[in-house]
Amino acid sequence: MAEPTRAPRFTDLTAPQIAALPADTVAVLPLGAIEQHGPHLPVSTDYVTATEAAHAAVDVAAAASVPVVLLPGLAYTKSDEHHTFPGTIWLSWDTLMRTLVDIGRSLRTCGITRLLFVNGHGGNSALGQVACREIRRRFGLRTFFAHLSIPVDQGGTSSAENELGMGIHGGHGETSLMLHLRPELVHMDLAVRRVPEHLADYELIGFGKPVSFGWTSDDFGPDGHIGDPTGATAEHGKAVFDAAVGRLAAVIAEAHRFAP
Repeated sequence: MAEPTRAPRFTDLTAPQIAALPADTVAVLPLGAIEQHGPHLPVSTDYVTATEAAHAAVDVAAAASVPVVLLPGLAYTKSDEHHTFPGTIWLSWDTLMRTLVDIGRSLRTCGITRLLFVNGHGGNSALGQVACREIRRRFGLRTFFAHLSIPVDQGGTSSAENELGMGIHGGHGETSLMLHLRPELVHMDLAVRRVPEHLADYELIGFGKPVSFGWTSDDFGPDGHIGDPTGATAEHGKAVFDAAVGRLAAVIAEAHRFAP
């Protein structure tokens, strides 16, 4: 039986092999986070989901003959909204910005012309989009920023119905993903519902509404998560993960041929 196609891992290659990568190879960089996710999920949640989805997606893309290479994921990113809880290790916005831009610069010297960020942490979104433009302007790379799924607080619809559109952190979706990917790290006996239902009374301001607002996770209670993980299942997590992998593989294929 033939071995499944595996996309090259950047760190496994030699310098001459990197120099010989095909033109328009898409370099894929997972962005995770190390941050509290309530009492029931590990601080590695965003790192695990981003890296696992990226690993699987690049292999699907490679099997379809898309030139792609996987970079090692970033674990420490912009998580200051969770700074009041133990376990959160975050970079300042300017440190992360400089890091992403420096990575883009370094890739350009390797001959890489396309860079796709696969983001597992919503707190990276705005900064990541700015970094994409900065890298594009300064070094000429085609840059792209993708989520596993569009975050609920940015207009996505992945929140469970009983979360009222507020399952943004450690809720049903993320807990289901971790039950699928790392069930031994999930403590369902500690999972509790934490949905700030009063926010539904606001028409214009709120998660996924026309007007966003600045927040930190301790605004919503003592546990640090926002959502309802109590009904999470590994089966739902697998469905979410498989959909994310398929979508990301399609994104990689489009990033390879994209021309504005």
